[in-house]
Amino acid sequence: MSQDPYELLGVKRDATQKDIQSAFRKLAKKLHPDLNPGDKKAEDKFKEISTAYEILSDEEKRGRFDRGEIDMSGAERAQRSYYRDYASTSGPGDPYHNSAGFADFGDADDIFANFFSRRTGGGRARSHGQDRRFSMEVDFLEAVNGTRTEVKLPNGPALEVQIPPGTRDGQTLRLRGKGEPGIGGGPAGDALIEIRVRPHRFFTRDGDDIRLELPISLSEAVLGGKVRAPTPSGPVNLALPPHSNTGKVLRLKGKGVPKRGGGHGDVYVSLKIVLPDRPDERLTSMVKDWASAHPYDPRKNMEA
Repeated sequence: MSQDPYELLGVKRDATQKDIQSAFRKLAKKLHPDLNPGDKKAEDKFKEISTAYEILSDEEKRGRFDRGEIDMSGAERAQRSYYRDYASTSGPGDPYHNSAGFADFGDADDIFANFFSRRTGGGRARSHGQDRRFSMEVDFLEAVNGTRTEVKLPNGPALEVQIPPGTRDGQTLRLRGKGEPGIGGGPAGDALIEIRVRPHRFFTRDGDDIRLELPISLSEAVLGGKVRAPTPSGPVNLALPPHSNTGKVLRLKGKGVPKRGGGHGDVYVSLKIVLPDRPDERLTSMVKDWASAHPYDPRKNMEA
């Protein structure tokens, strides 16, 4: 490590405070640990420029350094303290310490707004811990109706996760403060959990609506009546009009997915006429007699 803070920040000895601030800002944007996760070299370099900035941003310390009274760590020259001694200590010599408190980096659109929190009176520079990303699978109905479950984090404890009603496939849930610890006493990062919804065997989601193909018998299609239809919140009685064809769509209002702003989507039921699994001689004979007396062509409008 260079023992000259001017060299570390790349500024001249007659640099103004604005020049020093600008140089540090430029370097810190490249070297901050949050921008270089796992890069030990960048982290060490950030510590060095933070140390240099601590000296040069304080007029009294800068003057004493220029006069040869203190070294890079702020220790008296007579003590011959080197960086290895300084780096193992805490308090004013901490590599993240900055008597300026980063108060001049508070612009809303500045990258430092994401990393540093202000403290008056010469506080420690703090940065948020890294976010941790995970994924978990939930059943279709758990995502629609909401549930509370646990996710086991690698090398960490199990976290209780609240799956909100109406959660979508691919949606990311944020558990605040459950990520990596912060730097310099800063707040911990968050755990970001991407939700993967398992397909349902007969429900399909369409926005806040649910679509369903419902099998009905030949007699139900012809005669109509009440039939049981499943919904995400439980089965309901569906009024089936007489002479209902395959493909007819019926609407169950308010039985769909809970909406974020309140209310629910709908369930759209598409009918499908299903004949008995085994041939029935009486049904076959009856249909033959009926067909000979009532001929019709359901495909007459499909000619090219």
